[in-house]
Amino acid sequence: MVSHQGDSGSLDRLFHALADTTRRDILRRCVHGDLSVSQLAAAYPMSFAAVQKHVTVLERAGLVSKRRHGREQLVLMEPEAVARARQALDDLDTLWRGRVARMSGLLAQEPQNPRTNPGTHEHRPKEGPER
Repeated sequence: MVSHQGDSGSLDRLFHALADTTRRDILRRCVHGDLSVSQLAAAYPMSFAAVQKHVTVLERAGLVSKRRHGREQLVLMEPEAVARARQALDDLDTLWRGRVARMSGLLAQEPQNPRTNPGTHEHRPKEGPER
């Protein structure tokens, strides 16, 4: 069973943040070390404000945090948030595999008689006078 029903808002923010290519790229860049918003902005063909908005979405989702270093704000990746996303996907995968296994088990129990299984389309000659 998926156990994240109570925090669906935080999961929604997490997956919304991960849905954007630029934000995923910002995360990849932050894996290698803390970068300032200015350094991140230099890597993209968009305004500083646009990059700052992407970082804010990541921060609200818990994927990054910011800390001051002098006049700059450094962006730090939060690996726990990535682990939460992975756990949510693992939970869904477990749920799905369980359902598929149950369906397979039920199908294996079904009789193979075509008369009781309307899903089969076996052709039979019609009864009646032969020509």
